[in-house]
Amino acid sequence: MTTESRPSSSCALCDRENKINCAAAKTSLGTRVIEAVPASQFASWGLARAKSGGKVWYYLEAGINTDGKRKETPLGSDYIEALRRYAELVSTAKAPPVTAPELLTRWHSETIQGRAVNTQKDIGYAIPKLIEFFSSPSPAPLNEIKPQHVSRYLAWRKAAPIRANREIAWLSTAWNWGRTIGLTDLENPCNGVKRNKETGRDIYPEDDEIAAIEAHADEPLKEAMRLAYLTGQRPGDLRDMQETDIRGGVLTFSQNKTGAKMAVSVVGELEELINRIRSRKSSIQGVRSLALLCDENGQPLGKSQLRHRFDRARSAAANAASDAATAARIMNIQFRDLRAKAGTDKREIDGLDGAQRLLGHAQSSMTEHYTRARRGVTVKPVK
Repeated sequence: MTTESRPSSSCALCDRENKINCAAAKTSLGTRVIEAVPASQFASWGLARAKSGGKVWYYLEAGINTDGKRKETPLGSDYIEALRRYAELVSTAKAPPVTAPELLTRWHSETIQGRAVNTQKDIGYAIPKLIEFFSSPSPAPLNEIKPQHVSRYLAWRKAAPIRANREIAWLSTAWNWGRTIGLTDLENPCNGVKRNKETGRDIYPEDDEIAAIEAHADEPLKEAMRLAYLTGQRPGDLRDMQETDIRGGVLTFSQNKTGAKMAVSVVGELEELINRIRSRKSSIQGVRSLALLCDENGQPLGKSQLRHRFDRARSAAANAASDAATAARIMNIQFRDLRAKAGTDKREIDGLDGAQRLLGHAQSSMTEHYTRARRGVTVKPVK
């Protein structure tokens, strides 16, 4: 992307003596810098004033009152925003256009609070790549970004096509946010752009394959795998489960991804598992976490720790497999597939409604797609 050079015009805010031109505005990655107009020069013109702590505020001088005091309009403490505000008040100047890096940076900083942790991380992965692309060779003004540039971004990120789709989705969100607060009134360039093709997972781990992995798993991993299958929840929700979440024989929690409130009866094999977890934790000396999933020292089982233990057990199970095909199937299983297996098995036992309630899906169509893709529909033969 390239920026369009600004028209040459003298600017009273920048140059009282017509020595400096606003067209000399330059840009840097993510932050706009007006090299031709050092902020320190405002003070000599009476248009900038340092407050306590050294922060500088900018003003537009509009003559002298009858009492001899200056008429000043506050322009704020941000230098670039001061120029834009000035441009709105005085027709002799043109405001620097908002660029994609500026939009993304501001959207990120002003909307990140209150988002789920995983969402914050996902945005954190996306922003640097988007800024890198839309800053080469210089930050792209929003009015120059067209649908073809979004398509070029997807091609530029061809090594990570699924991530590229997520990144464009966040660009679209940021653009719509910019429209709502008045940063731009342009149509969203992401609309109508064909994304990279995605295919969902369709793995259904068979009982003997799960048993093979559990045979090589340590006790904390066995507990985690069993809890994942019996409750049908995502890994992040499993790690957040606490002993104190069990009241009156019911395990209650809210799903991190959707916020859905869940209540799972602690009966049958789940009750046996909870008792087993409590028994192991009670034998650990020292301070123990209230988390249901704990390591050998009674500390919460972290995300990377859980993945490392599962990968190690899966590899050992694959190496012990009787044939290459079985080994390949085992190596293709991921911890998250236990949730899909739980939903699929629950559907066969209690129907679609039962699976939907266990998985916490808002729509039965989601459960239908989620479970059917794993194992298909069991039908009877003609005769």
